[in-house]
Amino acid sequence: MNAALLPLRRTGLCVALAALAACKSVGPDYELPKESVYAQQQDQPSQLDTGDAAGAAVSQDALPANWWKLYADARLDALVEQALQANVELKVAAARLQQAQARLAQAKAAGGWDFGVDASAARAEIPAETLLLTEKLPVFNLAEAAVSASYQFDMFGKFRRGEEAARADTEAVQAANDLARISVAAAVTGTYLEICHGNHELEVARHSLDIQQHTSGIVSRLQAAGRGTPVDVARAQAQAQVLQAAIPPIQARTLAAGYELADLLGMAPDQVPQDAMQCTEAPTLSQPIPIGDGAALIRRRPDVRHAERELAAATAEIGIATAELYPNIRLGAKAGANGLLDDFGKPATQEWSLGPLISWDIPGKGAHARVDVAKAGKQAALAEFDKTVLDALRETQTALSRYAEDLQRAQALQKARDLAHAASADERRLYLGGRRPFLSSLDAARSSNSADATLADAQAQVSQDEVKLFLALGGGWHGETVDAAQADAPHASGAGNAKSADAR
Repeated sequence: MNAALLPLRRTGLCVALAALAACKSVGPDYELPKESVYAQQQDQPSQLDTGDAAGAAVSQDALPANWWKLYADARLDALVEQALQANVELKVAAARLQQAQARLAQAKAAGGWDFGVDASAARAEIPAETLLLTEKLPVFNLAEAAVSASYQFDMFGKFRRGEEAARADTEAVQAANDLARISVAAAVTGTYLEICHGNHELEVARHSLDIQQHTSGIVSRLQAAGRGTPVDVARAQAQAQVLQAAIPPIQARTLAAGYELADLLGMAPDQVPQDAMQCTEAPTLSQPIPIGDGAALIRRRPDVRHAERELAAATAEIGIATAELYPNIRLGAKAGANGLLDDFGKPATQEWSLGPLISWDIPGKGAHARVDVAKAGKQAALAEFDKTVLDALRETQTALSRYAEDLQRAQALQKARDLAHAASADERRLYLGGRRPFLSSLDAARSSNSADATLADAQAQVSQDEVKLFLALGGGWHGETVDAAQADAPHASGAGNAKSADAR
């Protein structure tokens, strides 16, 4: 009778084990909340207001990955590529990504099969009273060896949720890595442009100083010839000193940009590339800035992807906390021998065991509170996700507006500089011809010098606005071209459940 029931019992055990393995994970499956700002932007994307820059400085084309190549400057391209290879912050980000990947591998290995081997040998004396004897026992040579195997069932999905959380954390770290990459690319571009503009401003300042010193010489000679006054000489010399004083701050700012560039390249300050420091003409864009639309923007920005992956991880944490409320089930088997060394391996020393082990810490208020903490964490992550999306739109719109306004300002200053130059030349000719007082010529020269410096500063500001706009647009973290699957990563991952997240 017992022999006939044995196959049935084995079949029942197999069915039970299969049922355990197929149990559904507790906690919510992750999907992108429909009420999130991100989902709303994908359905009805915001249109970026280009203002007066539309058609002239920006376009609705898709942003290229390596946006700095739009400047068509081989030296800049080389600097950015060097920084992406040697920058210390990027090395730190890469190490953190490796840590996250190792944690993911650890989460994947949780649960399932465990194997063990134990072996020991000892010379020992066993207390007689443990065997209910009164006479002292002799010293024995003892040996023990066993092999064991066990399988821990993920009955309620604790380990699956842990893997989901670890995968989402890894993807969040990858997004942070991408954000560091575009920040480095933007910083290199910005410092290079600042060096170029700084050297140009130095040229302008030195040229203005040369003109003023030449004017001072003329005034001194005229005064010596009886056609001027000491006041005219003093005013001319004072203006020259003002222009001389403007040079050191520009030099200091340019050198500081060079030191920052060296740091970005993973070099000491005295190793700044000299070819970069000799740039005197900042490169300009070869085409209008391609900005795309709001939906593409938030799909592309790494900080948005980071916040979305943090939301996915927070959702998985609810399942982990909920699974703690249920029992742990492990099936194990052990076989070995334990006894006197002389008899080791004989039937009298052999032992084995097979059976399930169920452990359950009956959950109290603390365990339920951990579930509530995880749920609150998800709500906080969702709010942070929404805030990141809104900040991305605001930062981009702000950068775009400033770029448009500063571009208009630079264009107006260009016209003003040309008029000031013409007026200064006319006043100088009239003064030398004795038809205008020196003060008029001096004022015109001062206005011309000021127009040069103001225009150079405005042009530098436009270049920095361009870099800030590119940074806000979120490009530059991947390869040569934008991969649609990568660009849509938050939307795609949000459309599925935990099963689709595992497939990724």
